[in-house]
Amino acid sequence: MVLDGNEKKLNIDTKVVHGGKCFDPLTGAVSIPIYQSATFRHPGLNQTTGYDYSRLQNPTREEVENTLAYLENGSNAFAFSSGMAAISTVLSLFSPGQHIVVSDDLYGGTYRLFEEIYKKYGIDFTYVDTSKIEEIEASLNENTAAIFIETPSNPTMKVADIKLIADLAKKRNILTIVDNTFLTPLFQRPLDLGADIVVHSATKYLGGHNDTLAGFVVVNDVNLAERLKLIQKSEGAVLSPFDSWLILRGIKTLSVRLLKQQENAIAIAKWLKSNNNVEKVYYVGLPEHEGYEISKKQATGFGAMLSFTVKDEALVEKILERVKLIMFAESLGGVETLITYPIVQTHSAIPKEIRDRIGVNEKLLRLSVGIENAEDIINDLEQAMSF
Repeated sequence: MVLDGNEKKLNIDTKVVHGGKCFDPLTGAVSIPIYQSATFRHPGLNQTTGYDYSRLQNPTREEVENTLAYLENGSNAFAFSSGMAAISTVLSLFSPGQHIVVSDDLYGGTYRLFEEIYKKYGIDFTYVDTSKIEEIEASLNENTAAIFIETPSNPTMKVADIKLIADLAKKRNILTIVDNTFLTPLFQRPLDLGADIVVHSATKYLGGHNDTLAGFVVVNDVNLAERLKLIQKSEGAVLSPFDSWLILRGIKTLSVRLLKQQENAIAIAKWLKSNNNVEKVYYVGLPEHEGYEISKKQATGFGAMLSFTVKDEALVEKILERVKLIMFAESLGGVETLITYPIVQTHSAIPKEIRDRIGVNEKLLRLSVGIENAEDIINDLEQAMSF
């Protein structure tokens, strides 16, 4: 960070604007250039500019990695071609015979990666409600190597106490891994709470415009960083220079986007609560939410993701067909409001018995709230629900 040593005094909403270097020191460019080169010329034998081959390192990717490390208060960050590539890299840290405790309410793609890819390599997974520390503790065994949590979880927005879990894990010499996609470092910084590894699908809020795929792993431990660096350069699922630049550009507006999205989400959650067609609203920012107080303790915001169940399953198809402003689409975190039907989209890979237990049923819909006018979003929901 080129800010004369005063960067620690900056607020997070300033940090996201200026990033790691603030500008390109070579040219003074305020927007870090896209170094669209696969390879780099050596000045001579045993001499290097610091860059050799873009799978190993690229100046644009280096800047976005340094920016994420800076925002998460980590020592190192690693950028990947998708969020799943990032999580897969973290799973490569573990060995056959080891065991990982996982949030039972999590993205279906993560479950699929664990169960259909890494389980056959001899890694075992146990899925528990990680908002309940007693369930985590009861699931630990002598082979447990990590606890993997989403908080808030996807899609029922459960909140796990990161510090409590990290303290438990450290006593057992277990790693704590936190998926921080929903809140981003703007609202939550798990490393400060004792977590060992933070992962992001940067496709979502960090990019913010539904125009690129990206993922990150952030750590604050030299040994973990060295192991991750080896996996990244060996497997090669790195973020391209252009996509690195898109994420850098997206991060600059993270604060104004997410604050507006959160403001909208609060208004929409309150409206949904009052709607006669709605059975239950899952939004962390509602005071009656089970994780509200924990969230206030460990985060500075509630985010812009919410889910709700309708009273009549027949309403689901009608709502999805009738929304006009809101788009029926997968993913989340972009400036447009998206509605998703988890049971057939994001969570189709989750077994029915787990879906039933966590409440991902035929009546559940998920909203990724955008930056549109909240009244317009509510009006669209109202017309879609009026029969």
